[in-house]
Amino acid sequence: MAITESSLPDASQLARYKVIIAGISALILTVGLARFAYTPLLPIMRDGAGLSDVAGGWLATINYLGYMSGALLASCIGRLSVKFTLYRVCLVLAVVTTLGMGLTDNVVLWAALRFVAGVSSIAGLLLASGLVLNWLTRHHHRQELGLHFTGLGLGIVVSGLALASMVEWTNWAEQWIGLGLLGLVFFAPAWRWMPAPPPVSAKHGPAASQGPSRHWLALMIAIYFCGGFGYVVGATFIVAILEKLPLLAGEGSWVWVITGLAAVPSSFLWDRVARALGPVMALMVAYGLQTVSFVLPVVTADTFINLLSAVLFGGTFVGIVSLTLTLIGSRYPANPARAMSRLTLSYGAAQVVAPAMTGYSVAFTGSYHGALLVTTVVMIAGMGLLLALHRVTPPLPQAA
Repeated sequence: MAITESSLPDASQLARYKVIIAGISALILTVGLARFAYTPLLPIMRDGAGLSDVAGGWLATINYLGYMSGALLASCIGRLSVKFTLYRVCLVLAVVTTLGMGLTDNVVLWAALRFVAGVSSIAGLLLASGLVLNWLTRHHHRQELGLHFTGLGLGIVVSGLALASMVEWTNWAEQWIGLGLLGLVFFAPAWRWMPAPPPVSAKHGPAASQGPSRHWLALMIAIYFCGGFGYVVGATFIVAILEKLPLLAGEGSWVWVITGLAAVPSSFLWDRVARALGPVMALMVAYGLQTVSFVLPVVTADTFINLLSAVLFGGTFVGIVSLTLTLIGSRYPANPARAMSRLTLSYGAAQVVAPAMTGYSVAFTGSYHGALLVTTVVMIAGMGLLLALHRVTPPLPQAA
């Protein structure tokens, strides 16, 4: 049957949706299940598997180190074909490490599995986002990752609801195994529908690899450090902060689900904001709203307003990641994942510094307020850096 001109847009849109679904599935598998599920499972493992507070903290730290190691590995790889192979390897590792957590009670093996799970999470956050953005650019679609990053919020919701459905009739080990089997549902589209990138033409290589100035990149790295600082304080401690309120005591898992539900549509909505204001000013608004989310628990103990804080955090942290990686990737269209991974190292460094700061602050003051105020100052500093970036960032080219 002959291909008519009118059929081409439909075919192109179908291919676009399949690529985006592949990226979303990769995020749900590698981040929502392999990485983030540890957060709601941690108290269950303490009660059922005898995991100590110290060991639980170290497993979280080792997971972060695995993530940073994966980001460093991705930053050292130039060829997209190699990144695509690494992407597929990480999908397999995400399933294996999730299943493996339920097949042992040895802390050393858990540590190894959490490290590898951290490495595997780059498949969704860095490799898939780079592959998706590269595909969108080559096929003349908008250079936006909003739909792709709905996978972060969906991953939180999927892991939270899956555990809520299993918690009454399974133990901690069976819950890990159940999550691993659930991961196979997302493994299939993530593997099958993510197309391999074509070889880069030699004559287009140098021109495509040109990027912005070092000053511009340094500003982006500093800005993303501030964003990472805010993210990890919110993501790590928001449940503990809100569970201290009388009406929310014991309801931490639902606070986590509310945060995830707020995150699901947020990246798509932030794409719309970026179209209206530009990506840098959209980031400014997102940083401002997230700053408010840290201030609210300090100034009031009202339950509704504190839940609003969780919604504001959930509605901004994915948007900040999406807008930042879209902006950096659009400046390095030939190999966006490599540039993204450089920023992610800065984001990851903040994820090591901020929890330690928060822990010492809480131990010294007995409250999260001091840590939240420090995080507020860091986010305001990020907004100042965004103003400087706005002055040196030319408009992005529009997709055809």
